[in-house]
Amino acid sequence: MGLRKLQTLRSANGREAHHETRWTSDPAVRKVRVGPLQIGGGAPVVVQSMCSTDTRDVRTTLAQVHRLVEAGCELVRVAVPDEEASAALPDIVREAGVPIVADIHFHYKRALEAIAAGVAKVRLNPGNIGSRDRVKAVVEAAGEAGIPIRIGVNSGSMPDDILQRDNYIVTPQGMVDAALREVELLEREGFRDIVVSMKATETKVMVEANRLFRRATDIPLHLGITEAGLEGYGSIKSAIGIGSLLIDSIGETIRVSLTAEPEEEIKVCWWILESTGVRRRSPELVACPTCGRIEIDLFSLTAEVEKMLKGLDLPIKVSVMGCVVNGPGECRDADIGLVGGKGKGLILRHGAIVHTVAEEDLLPKFREELAALVEEERGRTA
Repeated sequence: MGLRKLQTLRSANGREAHHETRWTSDPAVRKVRVGPLQIGGGAPVVVQSMCSTDTRDVRTTLAQVHRLVEAGCELVRVAVPDEEASAALPDIVREAGVPIVADIHFHYKRALEAIAAGVAKVRLNPGNIGSRDRVKAVVEAAGEAGIPIRIGVNSGSMPDDILQRDNYIVTPQGMVDAALREVELLEREGFRDIVVSMKATETKVMVEANRLFRRATDIPLHLGITEAGLEGYGSIKSAIGIGSLLIDSIGETIRVSLTAEPEEEIKVCWWILESTGVRRRSPELVACPTCGRIEIDLFSLTAEVEKMLKGLDLPIKVSVMGCVVNGPGECRDADIGLVGGKGKGLILRHGAIVHTVAEEDLLPKFREELAALVEEERGRTA
C-alpha cells in the first residue's frame, strides 16, 4: 500500500498545468471516474471544495468556481436545495471549467435533475431520500450518465439508532456502520461507482473511522474534518487529521472545511498535500529554526529567498541554513541550498558545494544559480 511517484503536466480540465510531482494513492482502491478525473485506482489525490454562494445565482457561483480553480481546486461541489437551484446547474456545468458535484439532501428529484443537468458526481445519503424505488431511480440515472455517488456521513447527523446503540456518542465504528449501511443500499441495486466520506469535528474520531473503513472495503475515501473552525486552528486540525491518513496512503480526495472564503481552503489543502509529500506543484522552502551560533541575518536572508521563489511552478526543494555546523548536511537532499556564515557563505546544488562567496555576494550568486536550476528543470520536463 505504498505511494508511487508520477509526473504530470496536464490539469483536470485539459489545459496545460504547472510542472508537478505527484505521488499516487493506493492502487488497490476501487477506481471511480468523475468527469475527466480518476479517483482511486492509484490516481493522484484530488483537491476539492464547495461553493458558499447561492447556486441559483449563476453569475456569482461561476465567479467563485473560477476563483477556486485558479487557486488549485479540481472538483467543486454546489448546494442543490430546490428546483430553482437545479435549473441553474446546466449553465454552471457548461461554464465551470472543472467537474461539478451536486450536494443533495432529502429530495431525490433534485438528484435526478442534477444528473440530467450534467453534473460529474452527486453527493447524497441514500437512506434519507425515501423508498427503495427512489433510490433505484437515482442509481439508474447515475449509472446511465456514468457518474458516481458520494455517500457523506457526518458526526452532526448520525442515524438515531446507531447513536442510541453507542450511548449517544459518535464513535469511529458507528460512523463506519452508518456508511456501510448506505453503501449497501446502492450496491444491492448493482451500483459500485461509490465514494464515501466520514467527517467528524473530533480529529481522532475522523482518523480512526477512515482507518477502519479502509480495512473493510476498497471504496475511495473523501477526507475532511467537518466544521474545523477558523483558518488558523482549523487549518492545524485539518492538517493533523487529513495529513496523518494521507501519509498512510488513505484518502483519494480531500477538502479542508474552514469558516473562511473557500479559496482559503484550497491554499490549506495544497499545504497539506505538499507537507506530506503526496503532491507538490511549487518549491518547498526549508529553513533552520535559528540558534546562538548564527552570525548572519537569517530572517532577512530567508525572506529574500522566499521572494525569489514566489510564483515559481516547479516542485524543487530549497534549503536556507544559518551556520556551517549543520548547514551542509541539512542541504544534502535539497535541489539548491544556501548556508550562511561569518562574512561568507556557501551555495550548494544537490548536496555539493558549488560556490563559496563573501556574505554580500551570497544572495546575488544564489539568484544566479537558482535561475540555472530552473532552466535545467524546465528543459528536463518539457
